[in-house]
Amino acid sequence: MVIANKKDYDEAVELLNLWAKAYYTDDEPLASDEEYDKLYHQVLDFEKIHPEQISLFSPTKRVGGAVSEKFSKAMHIKKMWSMEDIFDDGELLAWLKRGEKSSESFVCEPKFDGASLNLLYENGILLRAISRGDGITGEDVTQNALTIGSIPQRIEYKERIEIRGEVVIKKADFDKLNDERALNGEALLSNPRNAASGSLRQLDSSITAKRKLLFVPWGVGEHSLNFATHSEIMGFVRSLGFYRDEFFRLCKDINEVRKAYEELKTLRDSKDIMLDGMVVRVNLLSKCEELGYTVKFPKFMVAYKFPATQKTTRLLDVALQVGRSGVVTPVGVLEAVNIDGATVKSATLHNFDEIERLGLMKNDFISIIRSGDVIPKITGVYKDRRDGTQTPILRPKFCPQCGSALLDEGVFVKCQNLECKARMVNSLIHFASKKCLNIDGLGEAIVNTLYEKGLLRRLVDIYKLEFNDLIGLEGFKDKKVQNLLDAINSSKGARLDNFISGLGCEHIGEVAAKKIAQIYGEKWLDLGFDELKAIEGFGDEMAKSFSEFLQVNKDSIAELLDFVKPVCKFEQITQNAFSGKTFVITGTLSRPRDEFKAMLEGFGAKVASSVSKKTDFVLAGSDAGSKLDKALELGVKVIDENEFTRLKNENF
Repeated sequence: MVIANKKDYDEAVELLNLWAKAYYTDDEPLASDEEYDKLYHQVLDFEKIHPEQISLFSPTKRVGGAVSEKFSKAMHIKKMWSMEDIFDDGELLAWLKRGEKSSESFVCEPKFDGASLNLLYENGILLRAISRGDGITGEDVTQNALTIGSIPQRIEYKERIEIRGEVVIKKADFDKLNDERALNGEALLSNPRNAASGSLRQLDSSITAKRKLLFVPWGVGEHSLNFATHSEIMGFVRSLGFYRDEFFRLCKDINEVRKAYEELKTLRDSKDIMLDGMVVRVNLLSKCEELGYTVKFPKFMVAYKFPATQKTTRLLDVALQVGRSGVVTPVGVLEAVNIDGATVKSATLHNFDEIERLGLMKNDFISIIRSGDVIPKITGVYKDRRDGTQTPILRPKFCPQCGSALLDEGVFVKCQNLECKARMVNSLIHFASKKCLNIDGLGEAIVNTLYEKGLLRRLVDIYKLEFNDLIGLEGFKDKKVQNLLDAINSSKGARLDNFISGLGCEHIGEVAAKKIAQIYGEKWLDLGFDELKAIEGFGDEMAKSFSEFLQVNKDSIAELLDFVKPVCKFEQITQNAFSGKTFVITGTLSRPRDEFKAMLEGFGAKVASSVSKKTDFVLAGSDAGSKLDKALELGVKVIDENEFTRLKNENF
């Protein structure tokens, strides 16, 4: 085909899109790679000469190239819900009994393990692609979605519709991606699910384009379709050009659901895409509407999860990782084993007490399971297979990175050196976070960049940054540099409790830091074990941790205080119905939880992280989960935002 004019060009674009659909969506190629590439480059050549005539639907737009500093937020028209998980036949029967579903027919499909995405089409054009987020608001990843060959840029249906599905990567493509990363000396991706999720959230869309992602639809949000069943809706969606997996079962009763589950379980390893269970959904839409939703998930569908995959391998060694707070975590180095399509070479060991509980030794044969976890868990040791090559795993006495003496607390072993290289990057991110010094613009990516450039090595280096240090770096223009420097300067008058919390001492979070600042004020830096132990709620562990932290890092903190002048200022508590009460906050609210927490603490209330018999109130938003269930079980008073506002205004 020769492209001589706009008509030829439009026909070539249509043909390329037809070939792309056949390749990516139908898995039935209509042209060879050579034919596709030849026509593609003819289209590209025409576009270079006639840029004003480039089609909105040209396949050349799928290569990406748009680079964003960050993703903007966008709201779903209809909420994206989570799904209830069940794990055995008894739980399936219990789910069927709730809402009298036993007499219904069901749709059974694979539950693919990827990243949920919501596609909004208007007038047949892909208008926006939004990640799931919290179900109400997600990230606008439209530029990246446009690079995914299985997502149509336009469809025949002209009404407004949200088409929802999972962005996944095939196992073979995942392995190929990791092979390429290994050749380039890059860190390997942990599993196909994380690879898909991370690829969808790349700030550079050209990276997304190279990852061979696949969009698998599983439902709709906003729509005006006139169908009676979910199976009809999905048949229509797939007719628009979307991917269809061959496993799609209509089951008229529980026995057929069980049969479908067992069939899919046997197909699990042979499927091209990683899956972790089967979705069981009531087919009749009127029944779905009647059943409705809990605060967290639909009552008409459930994820029937597969049993955790268990494999046997050998523990070759134990690596030591140092986190932001200095905790040294042991990680098992394994003889490589394939689990759910991912090559696994490490497993979590949690802490040294866990190693002792398992009776684990280096070179032991072990059993590991993986059930949706990024790092598998060691569940057992085959001690009867020991052959004399095993050696003990010793608790470390010195930091594997900086060589400082470690604090051994039994369960936790910690490096107390604030300037330890291994903990520095995470310490910088924590220090600059909103809850601490609130340095806007000094997030994870920027901290990593500045650390690699040698500009940040200690917390105090933040306050030594100058305009000329930053302006030459990639992505740093005048305005961005000045905004960052202004934010750093503003943080010099931070609240004392935020400053203390920002230092990152183990066991000293927001609440503990606030107590230290309120009671001792400017004398906080000279506190010893006995004075800290005297603070209400402080035990030996907290007092020892902070006193030793101050001792090890006193000079570094003093240097930091030459730049930062923390303010010890606390507002007088307003008395109302919340004063002296214990709250737990759960679910999605109209404002960030931190705002509600600050408000409650201003009234003299305590905000706890878990529900117990001592809890007075649970403030619950949408999507509240286990904490709400626990509150109802214990009879704790649950209030929503409207009730919260009413009680808040009852001052006395």
